[in-house]
Amino acid sequence: MFSIAGVAFLLLAPRYLDDWAKRPLANTSPVVFEIEPGSTFDRFAKSLESTGVLDSAWLFTLRANDLGVARKIQVGEYEISATDSPDSLIAKVISGAVIAHAVTFIEGSTIADVLDQLEANALLVFDVTSLDDLAGRLGLDVGLPLEGRFFPDTYYFHSGDPASSLLRRAHERMDSVLSTAWAGRVKDLPYSTPYESLIMASIVEKETGHADDRARVAGVFLRRLTRDMRLQSDPTVIYGLGDAFDGDLTRAHLEAKTPYNTYRIEGLPPTPIALPGRGSIEAALHPAEGTALYFVARGDGTSEFSDTLEEHNRAVRRYQLGQP
Repeated sequence: MFSIAGVAFLLLAPRYLDDWAKRPLANTSPVVFEIEPGSTFDRFAKSLESTGVLDSAWLFTLRANDLGVARKIQVGEYEISATDSPDSLIAKVISGAVIAHAVTFIEGSTIADVLDQLEANALLVFDVTSLDDLAGRLGLDVGLPLEGRFFPDTYYFHSGDPASSLLRRAHERMDSVLSTAWAGRVKDLPYSTPYESLIMASIVEKETGHADDRARVAGVFLRRLTRDMRLQSDPTVIYGLGDAFDGDLTRAHLEAKTPYNTYRIEGLPPTPIALPGRGSIEAALHPAEGTALYFVARGDGTSEFSDTLEEHNRAVRRYQLGQP
């Protein structure tokens, strides 16, 4: 027969467990922990007890079994806040509310920059062996140029995610942004395809970081295209030089024979030269009206625009050479 004490315990145990499960855990500041593949709830509970976050692995496991969720924990990286209770922590690990980390692709960066950034991130599994491999993972034709095909933005991921999953999202985002912008473009632009507008947008991106100047820069380049004038864009030359560029653009560089030297080639270069942001894409498809055919950096982030070569040369002397 049960003793009076035993009967009392059986009657009070559920209430005690309910009260215990709603009390704050022992940590007074956030704690990060990871549930690894193959881990059981009991092993997870004991690891928390060993760190002092939990005062009873047995009660924690009992509570999960009582709720019928002990077999539903999900792998991943979690944060235990200072206000978490056993019940709220159980809810986190069965719902998969893992920590979201962030990576930001910067406007004007190249695909090489992006891959280096992802490879250096210890929280990601870097699963890209080459550009052809990446093209295959994205469902694109092998050999298709990938420069500029990823939208610069902040992307969230979970520890252990493959790098290719972020690149897929960035690629799909760029396709969506470009498609929408292309559908709303102004009439009579000298582009045959959205890809050509992406090339122009990348040049605008590298030519100016000043939002108010983007459409004006695009207008200059488009007027030059329609008049069969070479673009003469320094950033395209620098991109074509690759590792040969040491930071000092020389006359010899401007005469170098590369597919990207817009001082020598007619029209657009063969591919984008960077990741253009939304502002540059919109500028390429909504260029500012005007008569300017030249521009030069003033040194403060803005540009000086000129209609004639004579005016442009005066601006170069003033802003680039410091002459009156």
